[in-house]
Amino acid sequence: MDLGYVGLGKMGGALARRLMREHTLRAYDLRPAVVQEFAAAGALPVQNLRAMASACDLVMTCLPTSSQVRDVIFGDDGLAQHLKPGSLIADMTTGDPNATREMAAQLKPRGISLIDAPVSGGPHGAEAGTIAIMVGAPAELLERVLPVLKTISPNIFHTGDVGTGHLMKLVNNVIAASVRAVTFEAIAMGIKNGLTLETCAAVLPKGSARSYTTEITLPKLRDGSLIGNFLLGLMHKDVRLATEMGIASGAPMPIAGLVRELYQEAVNEHGYDADINMLIRSCERAAQTKIVP
Repeated sequence: MDLGYVGLGKMGGALARRLMREHTLRAYDLRPAVVQEFAAAGALPVQNLRAMASACDLVMTCLPTSSQVRDVIFGDDGLAQHLKPGSLIADMTTGDPNATREMAAQLKPRGISLIDAPVSGGPHGAEAGTIAIMVGAPAELLERVLPVLKTISPNIFHTGDVGTGHLMKLVNNVIAASVRAVTFEAIAMGIKNGLTLETCAAVLPKGSARSYTTEITLPKLRDGSLIGNFLLGLMHKDVRLATEMGIASGAPMPIAGLVRELYQEAVNEHGYDADINMLIRSCERAAQTKIVP
């Protein structure tokens, strides 16, 4: 199978490097310097999407939003114009399930299949080969792509038909966003009343409040790093998409709705491209205390 990868950011780049361990990979990104870095590591660089589509029968994408995935597929000289019938696109973006289903339906008359395979576990999980992959696909397409995905991680979950991988990822991210927000808020209260960040970072991962935030994020904060390798604006986007799905399906999400607004306030304060851990600065301001120097 001839593989191509579009989107070599923090997550996409980490996933692509896993694939390069066992596969020849064609690489494309809007940043030529990044493509050259991958070429130096053994990838085959391509200059445009036409060249990618002409050479590949499986193209994997990892981009910030479904809108950008749509541009890559259906934009001027995009993948859809040049992929051969029988080709497959596997979208690893944290995307909009409805947009994914619409794109899959548009591609079907061309003989091109689109499945969703978003991931969770962060760039460090991708690099380590432990990341979770949630695949929305018909069973026969899952079988076709499974050997490639196993190169990335053994933790592969078939969530159902097209769109359900992205739906599962939204469920995951709205929970993760909520836990992060309440953890930061609670730590701010604790520190204002006499605890230390060191104590919180030591105790919380060992008790019933343990989570990704307590196990991965708090040690970084304790060591003075606010780098969480995910954009504040992207997490707000994910929570917004989840709550929109709730509204559309009549599934009340009052807690997630509040979390969405908390992240919107943080985006307004720090910017869309701020690191997700800048949320702690908003909690510090609200509590009038200092958590991370």
